[in-house]
Amino acid sequence: MLVLTRKPGEQIMIGDGIVITVLEGRGDGVRIGIEAPRGVPIQRREVIEAIAAANLAAAEAGPDAEEALRGLMPPRPTPADG
Repeated sequence: MLVLTRKPGEQIMIGDGIVITVLEGRGDGVRIGIEAPRGVPIQRREVIEAIAAANLAAAEAGPDAEEALRGLMPPRPTPADG
């Protein structure tokens, strides 16, 4: 792992197309800006981990989970309902 010290306004280059700019320090955190090509996905790690955990839980719920969830949803209105 490379550890750098940067001040607000300073930048870090990753390859030819990714620029990370330190915007400001806030107490125990820091605001950063990321410039990257449109095709480069940028995600927070905790979001990726939460999605993976939700997917795993859904997969472990089994085939009956979809039917159980449908029972929790309100019925769809029909054209006769107006």
